[in-house]
Amino acid sequence: MIQSMNTKVELVIDATSHLGLPEYGKIITGDKGFEFYNDRNIQKYIQIPWEEVDYVVASILFKGKWIPRYAIQTKKNGKFIFSSKDPKRVLRAVRGYIDSDRIVQSLSFFDVIKGGLKNIVKR
Repeated sequence: MIQSMNTKVELVIDATSHLGLPEYGKIITGDKGFEFYNDRNIQKYIQIPWEEVDYVVASILFKGKWIPRYAIQTKKNGKFIFSSKDPKRVLRAVRGYIDSDRIVQSLSFFDVIKGGLKNIVKR
């Protein structure tokens, strides 16, 4: 049986992990870290301590009305991408443990295209 690293749970919500094939499960935020547990196979889990989180990147559309997914960038292990039923609640819970300057908005589609065009013109 997998042991949760949190001693106090703040939020439990249905979510999807986007590492390879989508996996459905639950996100748990608590005093020690961010956790994802798969619904079908409890052996597939992700535990990220708050000290390991470098950035939280949110993909924001329609001026903040819709957040389809968010990513947690860790210091050593790379990026973990998630989506959930109520992403604003999850990001508010994460904001309690991560500095607000570490929660950033991802680039929009047009910002990526604009950056690519600037790089082509530079050459």
